[in-house]
Amino acid sequence: MKARIKFPIILMVVFALGIFSGVVLTSKLHLSEEAKAQPGIVDENGESPFVKVAKEIMPTVVNISTERIIKNPTEGFQFGEGPFDEFFKRFFEQFHPPIPEKERSLGSGFIFKRDGDYYYIMTNNHVVRNADKIIVKLSDKTVITGDDVKVVGRDPLTDIAVVKIKAPGEDLPVAKLGDSDKIQVGDWAIAVGNPFGFDRTVTVGVISAKGRSGLNIPQGPIYQNFIQTDAAINPGNSGGPLVNIKGEVIGVNSAITSPSGGFVGIGFAIPINLAKHIAEQLIEKGKIERGYLGIWPQSLTPELAKAYGLKKPEGVLVAKVEKDTPAEKAGLKEGDVIIEFNGKKVTDVESFRLMVAETPPGTKVEIKVIGEDGKERTLYAKLAKYPQEVLAQAGGENQESEIVQGKASWLGMTVVDVKSDDAQKLGIKADKGVVVIKVDPEGKASDAGVQIGDIILKIGKIEITNLEDFVKAKKVYKDSEKPVIIKLSRRGIPRFIAITPK
Repeated sequence: MKARIKFPIILMVVFALGIFSGVVLTSKLHLSEEAKAQPGIVDENGESPFVKVAKEIMPTVVNISTERIIKNPTEGFQFGEGPFDEFFKRFFEQFHPPIPEKERSLGSGFIFKRDGDYYYIMTNNHVVRNADKIIVKLSDKTVITGDDVKVVGRDPLTDIAVVKIKAPGEDLPVAKLGDSDKIQVGDWAIAVGNPFGFDRTVTVGVISAKGRSGLNIPQGPIYQNFIQTDAAINPGNSGGPLVNIKGEVIGVNSAITSPSGGFVGIGFAIPINLAKHIAEQLIEKGKIERGYLGIWPQSLTPELAKAYGLKKPEGVLVAKVEKDTPAEKAGLKEGDVIIEFNGKKVTDVESFRLMVAETPPGTKVEIKVIGEDGKERTLYAKLAKYPQEVLAQAGGENQESEIVQGKASWLGMTVVDVKSDDAQKLGIKADKGVVVIKVDPEGKASDAGVQIGDIILKIGKIEITNLEDFVKAKKVYKDSEKPVIIKLSRRGIPRFIAITPK
C-alpha cells in the first residue's frame, strides 16, 4: 500500500521539476520577437503576426497594367520558313493591311516615396517596358492613368523602374524600406502583389538563399544578386514588395524559375538596397551612372585558387586589362586575383561587378590583389564612368569580340558552343553552331525576335560551327549599315532573321 502511495508522489515531483526546468531554459534562451512569431502562434488578441504586416503593406501596393500598340500584328506570324518569309509577309500585307492591336500586360508595384502631390512607385523594368499606356490602380480602387502617370526612368541591367503618379488632395500610404544586407536565410518573407490579376495577394515563406546569380531569365537583368524565397511568386507578382516580419520592404519581386511557368517554391527578388540605389539615381538624374574599372573578371576554380595559395576559390581573376582605363593606370595586370575592393571582401564575379557598378564614377578605391608570384599588393584606382558603348554590348557586359569564359557577345545576345555545359543545361543536342543563352531586352537581337535556346547556324555568308566563327562574323559585319541575314534553328525548325548591326 505504501509503495502505491509513493509512486504518484514521485510522478508529481518529476512533472513539477520538468515544468520548472522548461521555464528556466526558455528564459535563458532570450528568444527575439521574430523567433517567437512562428506560424500557428498568435498574440493576445488571437491574431497571426502576419496580419499586422499585411495591414501595413497592402495599402502601399498598386496594380500596374500596361498597353502596347502593335502596329503590325502579322509580325511573328509564320508564312513559311526560309529566305522567302519576308516576301510572303509583304505580299500578304499589301492585300490585307494590318489592323493595329493592343498587347496588354499586368504587374505590381509599391509606393516608396512622396513629394507633395506626387508619389513614386517602384516596379520592374519588364513591367513597364515599351508601354504606350500605363494604368495604375490604388488599394482604394482609384485608377490613375494618362498624363498623371509618368515613367521616371528604367534600368534594364537591374530590372528596376520608377513610375511617378499625381494624386492631388490624396494622402497615400508609403512603404517602409528595410535593409536587405541584414537579412538571413531562414528569416520570414512575405510577398504581396497581383498574381494572375488577383488583387493584392499575400503569400508567406522564408528567405531560402541570398546572392543568387547566373540565372538565365528571359528579358532579365544582367546584374544579378537575387534573394531567393519560397513565398509564392507568380506571373503578376513582378514589381511587388517582398517584406520582412516588421513590414519593411527587403526586396522587389522579380522572377520565378519553373518548368510550368507557375509557382514551384522558387522565387527571386531584387534586394531593396540595390533597388533603392538605382531608384534614387533615376529620380535625380533620369539615368544610371555606374563605376567602371576596365577589366574582364573571371571566376576562380578550386585549382586556380590552390595555385594562388588561396584556401577557397574566392576573389576574381583578371583575365584582361583594357587600355587607357582606371585598371591599367592603377597597375592591375592580367593574372592578378582581386581579393578586396574598397574595403570589401571579393567573393565572386557577380558580387564584384555590383561593387564596381554601385561605386560612383570619380571615386578613388583601394584594391588588394594577389599576383601570379603569390605576393599581395595594394593598388589605388579612380573609377571612370561606364562607357555607353560598353553598355550597348550584351546588355552591359564588358565583352567585345574575344571569347571570355567560353562565351561571346554581339548585338545584345550572348552565345556559347553547342557542346558546352551551358548548352547541355538547355537540352541542346546539335553538332554545330552556337547557342543563345542570354538576350538583352534592349538589344537588336531581342528586337529581331531572338530567344534563349536558339542555335545560330549562319551569319551573312559565314557558316557558324563554333564560337570562333561567331567572332569572325562579328568582325566582318559589325560595321554593316545594311541588314545581315542570320540563319538559326529553333526547336529543330530553321528560321531566318535580319539585323542591321550599325
